[in-house]
Amino acid sequence: METAIIGLGRMGANMARRLIRAGLSIHVYNRTYSKALSLEKEGAKPHESIEDLVSSLKAPRNIILMLPAGLPVKEHVKILLELLDDGDTLIEGGNSFYKDDIDHYEILNKKGINYLDAGISGGIWGLENGYCTMVGGDENVYKKAEPVFKALAPENGYMYCGPSGAGHFVKMVHNGIEYAMMQSYAEGFNILKASPYAEDLSFQKLSGLWNQGSVIKSWLLELLEKAFKEDPALQNLNSVVEDSGEGRWTVQQAIDTGVPVPVIAGALFERFSSKDNASFSNKVLAALRKEFGGHIVK
Repeated sequence: METAIIGLGRMGANMARRLIRAGLSIHVYNRTYSKALSLEKEGAKPHESIEDLVSSLKAPRNIILMLPAGLPVKEHVKILLELLDDGDTLIEGGNSFYKDDIDHYEILNKKGINYLDAGISGGIWGLENGYCTMVGGDENVYKKAEPVFKALAPENGYMYCGPSGAGHFVKMVHNGIEYAMMQSYAEGFNILKASPYAEDLSFQKLSGLWNQGSVIKSWLLELLEKAFKEDPALQNLNSVVEDSGEGRWTVQQAIDTGVPVPVIAGALFERFSSKDNASFSNKVLAALRKEFGGHIVK
């Protein structure tokens, strides 16, 4: 199956590599052409323009957008609206707001262009571990594109979630849960650091211990173990923890539907407070974001 990826950042480039390894024919484009060109030796077909990429693909075309949510996605949807044809499929694989997906679906559908929203989780580790993928849109379109999702994901790691917007809605809630899980680990280690036993405790070893049969074991703890191994006191990390949008959207959705989410809301507000609070717990959060997503620590 011929597939194109537009946007070769932390996620997009590794997704292209994983699809190539699965035997798919992959075309790539990035605003900085050198990023696309660097994947040529790995089997990708680079293009200097979106127009060239679209014209090179066999119909019906299959294109994945891996761009920052918001204006960049909206701009590229407008561009592709003029370039794609009836029967082509555009997959938004970033973290778009689910209501934007519904708008994009309706705009593209008028021209016969298919649209799927794919919430993709896996960060910088997805190349080796696979990307957990949540998909929204018309089910018949999803089934045609399923080989792509199967190649991206680990075994049993992708799912059709419902009509347009459902994929990114589920991913939004996933990230809200992630905020709360990270916050609980951060607060726990902050208590340990302030305890009378702090000097005798190795946070690296403790993170590893808790992954051996403990009820709080998780991949996040594996990443914390790695972070503490590299920097035992997290001295080289700034404690400012950015939020990328999904936590805010989750809390807003909860407000709109009258669903209480005190833990997720508290985790979001803690990220706001991190701008003025240089606590160890915020360094733990920053370390986790760096480890799983490659997020730059300011």
